[in-house]
Amino acid sequence: MDDSVTTRHACVTTTSGEYSLEYEWISRERSTAPLLVFLHEGLGSVSMWRDWPQQLCSAGGFRGLVYSRPGYGASTPRAAAEKWPVDFMHSQAHEVLPAFLKAVGVDTEADPPWLLGHSDGASIALLYAARFPERVAGVVALAPHVFVEDLSIESIARTRETYLATTDTQGASLRVKLARYHNDPDSAFWGWNDIWLDPAFRNWNIEGLLNAITKPLLVVQGEDDEYGTMAQVDSVARHVPHARLLKLERCGHSPQRDQSQRVIEATVDFIAQHTQLRTSE
Repeated sequence: MDDSVTTRHACVTTTSGEYSLEYEWISRERSTAPLLVFLHEGLGSVSMWRDWPQQLCSAGGFRGLVYSRPGYGASTPRAAAEKWPVDFMHSQAHEVLPAFLKAVGVDTEADPPWLLGHSDGASIALLYAARFPERVAGVVALAPHVFVEDLSIESIARTRETYLATTDTQGASLRVKLARYHNDPDSAFWGWNDIWLDPAFRNWNIEGLLNAITKPLLVVQGEDDEYGTMAQVDSVARHVPHARLLKLERCGHSPQRDQSQRVIEATVDFIAQHTQLRTSE
């Protein structure tokens, strides 16, 4: 691990419980540089980002803060009988993320961070920016969900079958693979999978909240995304007219992996543009 990356745990208390959340600082010594907070996808964690956050921070001269949500990575696992509610992303955005940022010493009023989220993490970033517009500098949303599509449900159902199978086509079980990134892979998988496949979740929709987003917003979507169509980002554009869209060819649900350098360049340019604009005002 690079000397500029440090892994720690923070104790966070919300109305839903008390959690120990693993997190890493990247180049925290760059005290005047823009701060990027990375929010992982529905099966992600600190380690599942691999070294991409560090690559991005190095390219842009940023500080970075990466954490695992409750139930993921080395954070407090989900209790076996616990089922996430339909509004679980709202509570992550409105309660857990603000409490976490406070616990690790981020003053969001004096030093609003940029949020960079992927998939469920991108939706959480959008919800946070809509609720706390003055406590965020901007958002980079990779493959966000703003409503539920049949394609998403079909892909998640197939993932469930893969998880239940002994092996996948590569000869290793999905559970074994997830165990590389989560202390309790069942906690991570079933928390995410059960709620997304719950019939009540089909009505989940955050489109009506998006028009409250006032800060810069870059939205990235792959044309070959198996979990969402361009209807997601097109909806964001309708509700947030100032949003910038980046639609990528030969790219699936993980733009940071499928088009890594393209996303890094776009993010660095986008943040630099808006940081300069803010500085000159």
